[in-house]
Amino acid sequence: MGKSFKTAGIHLALCFELLFAVLSASAAPKPDRQIRVDQAGRRLEVPAAPKRVVAMAPNITEIIYALGCQDLLKGVTTYSNYPEPAKRLPRIGSYVFLDIERIVSLQPDLCISVKDGNPKAAVDRLESLGIAVYAVNPRGIESTLEAIVEIGGLLNAEIRAQSLVQDLRSRIAQVDQKISGVQHRPRVFFQIGVSPIVSVGADTYAGELIVRAGGINIAGDQRAYPRFSVEEVLGKFPEVIVISSMERGEVFERVKAEWKQWPQIPAVAQDRIHLVDSDLFDRPSPRMADSLEELARLIHPERFNP
Repeated sequence: MGKSFKTAGIHLALCFELLFAVLSASAAPKPDRQIRVDQAGRRLEVPAAPKRVVAMAPNITEIIYALGCQDLLKGVTTYSNYPEPAKRLPRIGSYVFLDIERIVSLQPDLCISVKDGNPKAAVDRLESLGIAVYAVNPRGIESTLEAIVEIGGLLNAEIRAQSLVQDLRSRIAQVDQKISGVQHRPRVFFQIGVSPIVSVGADTYAGELIVRAGGINIAGDQRAYPRFSVEEVLGKFPEVIVISSMERGEVFERVKAEWKQWPQIPAVAQDRIHLVDSDLFDRPSPRMADSLEELARLIHPERFNP
C-alpha cells in the first residue's frame, strides 16, 4: 500500500514537472524575440533585431534618425519632415488618424508609438494583426531622454543612445549655467494658435522650456492649451511674445503686426516679438537642446549674445 502511494507521488511530481516545462516553454519568447515592458507599462514581445520599423509620430522619426537607425524606417507619419530625408519615406497618415491598411502593407515587424497621442484603438488593431507596437511617452525633457534610451535599446543602438543623451544633458546644463542667478525672469507669452489665440500651459513641453530657459510663462497657472482674448493678454503685460504656429508664412507676419498695435505691451515697446519654428517647440525630440538654447537666447539675450 505504502509503495503504491510512493509510486503515485513520483508520477504526480513528474506530471507537475512536465506541465511546468510546457508552460515555461510556451511563455518564453522565440530566439529572435524578446520580452520588454514599454513606457505605457505593457509587457509585450518584440523583435530582438527589428528590420522593418514604422514611426507613429514625428518626434519618433527624429529620434530614430538621431540614433542613426534610419535604414530600419519603412513608414512615417504625415508631418514627419525632419530631417530632410524623412520627407521621402512612405506616409501612414497623421499620428492621430493612422492608416492601418497602409501600415500593414509596409509589413513592419515593429511599430513605435507615443502613449499620449496615438489612438489606443489603432494600437490594439495593429497588435491583433500580429504587429508589435511599443509605446514611449516623451512629454518633457526628462521623459524624452528616457524615450531615446528606450528606443536605442529596442533598435540595438544602446551606445549611440547613451552618447546622444549625454550630449543633450551637457548642452542643457550649459543653458542652466548661463541663466543661473538671473535677477529678473521676463514674463513670456507663447502663442501657438492664431484664431483663437492659444497658448501653452504648465503641463506642456513648450511650457517646461519657458521655465527652463529662465522665463515666467504667463499661462503657467493653467493646464494644457488655454485660450486667451487680446484683452487678457494685454492684462498680463508680457515682456516677450513668442509666436510658434503651424500656420506660417504671411500668417506669422500678420500676427506679429497685430500685436504691434498695442504699444502698451512691454514686448511691443521693447521690440521683443519673435517668430519661431513650431516643430522645435511642439515635438519632444533630440532637438530639445536647440529649442532650449533658442528660447533662452530670446528671453535672456544679455546672457547669450556678445
